[in-house]
Amino acid sequence: MKRISIIFLLALLFSACSSLVEDLNENPNSPTSSSYQYILTGAEIGNTLFLSGEAARKAGIFCGYYTGIDRQHEGFSQYAVTTSDFDNQWNDVFVNTIANAIATQEAAAEEGVGGITLGITKIIQAFGFGTAASLWGSIPFEEAGRPAFENPAFEDQILVYEKVQALLDEAIADLESGEGRPATGADIHFDGDPAAWAEVAHSLKARLFLHTKNYRLAYEEALLGISSPDNSLQTPHGDAIENANLNYQFFEIASRAADLVTSDFMASLVAPDEATSPDISNYRGNAKTDETGRYNYLFETNSFGTQPNTVDGFAAQDAPTPLLTYQENLLILAEAGFRTEGFEVGLTHLNEFRAYMAAGGYLTNADMANIQYEAYETADFENGGIENPDGISTDDALLREILEERYITLFGQIEGFNDTRRTMRESVVRVPVAPNTGTQLPERFLYPTTEIDRNPNVPTPIPDFFEPTAVNQ
Repeated sequence: MKRISIIFLLALLFSACSSLVEDLNENPNSPTSSSYQYILTGAEIGNTLFLSGEAARKAGIFCGYYTGIDRQHEGFSQYAVTTSDFDNQWNDVFVNTIANAIATQEAAAEEGVGGITLGITKIIQAFGFGTAASLWGSIPFEEAGRPAFENPAFEDQILVYEKVQALLDEAIADLESGEGRPATGADIHFDGDPAAWAEVAHSLKARLFLHTKNYRLAYEEALLGISSPDNSLQTPHGDAIENANLNYQFFEIASRAADLVTSDFMASLVAPDEATSPDISNYRGNAKTDETGRYNYLFETNSFGTQPNTVDGFAAQDAPTPLLTYQENLLILAEAGFRTEGFEVGLTHLNEFRAYMAAGGYLTNADMANIQYEAYETADFENGGIENPDGISTDDALLREILEERYITLFGQIEGFNDTRRTMRESVVRVPVAPNTGTQLPERFLYPTTEIDRNPNVPTPIPDFFEPTAVNQ
């Protein structure tokens, strides 16, 4: 059975993993040459590359996190995109992530390993399929990542979401078996801890139910989701260029770092003073909130403008890459709890998030003198309250605050793009991201040239850049 050799290229990103793959490529067509644990590492690295690499930067441009100021990224900011611009991202998810995860599953079965290992591989597949469906709409599912199908059939976006939810249910059951823990070191996230992975699976289910606006089930799953910062799914990084954080590699090392800066809109939300803010009137701080600490964690000012902090913050060399976190789960509880259980439940969960942030939260360089997140009260959202100066309804004021908090907390992640599209038609509460040009915000990634040219099953007519996917119509 053929094994996916791309894992060797991916492993170069993480020198800590390099010893795992030495001599692994001597005979890539041999069923015994690629043990499951090595392919598992490659699949997890592939998932990191997809969720935090170029796909995240493009999504960040399209949802207002970044502004391209030169070369190709300037074109992306002006929405001058072509199908070939998305070739690499399609490969990142369907080859580097999904195909490797399926190969791991098959190799583990050959070696008599199931249970926990099988559950982990299904969660990685679910990350790939769920995120790809969110970005492109209809995608291959049943035939994806399997060499027997050269031209995999595409399946409807909503059906794919349903199948991914079923896949995650299977994964949770596999994890509960208590058997088949992967070899030590193969799982770079939790070293095979089934309890941590089960929480991730529930949080991923909650994230995907949020995509499809099934807020009731999103809330129920988030209640079972990531329960502590230690169980956040993050990719570790080190102090060598080869295993550095991908944002560090782009903004600090790559020659194209000058192409991209933080948008004025994003920076102005957390920049606490006129010296750092492009528009101080946008600052979200108030008598109960000081965003100085978060600004210093996220950003730095250099010769290009405002960019991610590569020294000791968000994009530092050894900063872990957030893939699905405790803080995101808290904010799913806040939004979905508000939408299904009402104001008090939403406010309670928002204040849980604020209490976490008040203690430093995910700010790895936290200076407690610059951090303030006091609990909000109902009066803060009533007409004239500190979170409702423009006199909208109390409910809308709370939801607006939750969505804005999600936007900032998910900075640099694909989920920011998912949120802006999901809430685009909720004009009172949505984060007011404005188009860079024209009157429309982007609605999807384009199907790549590599797929259009060779796979007759690509949907026709090919959807336009500004055509909503099914879940966002």
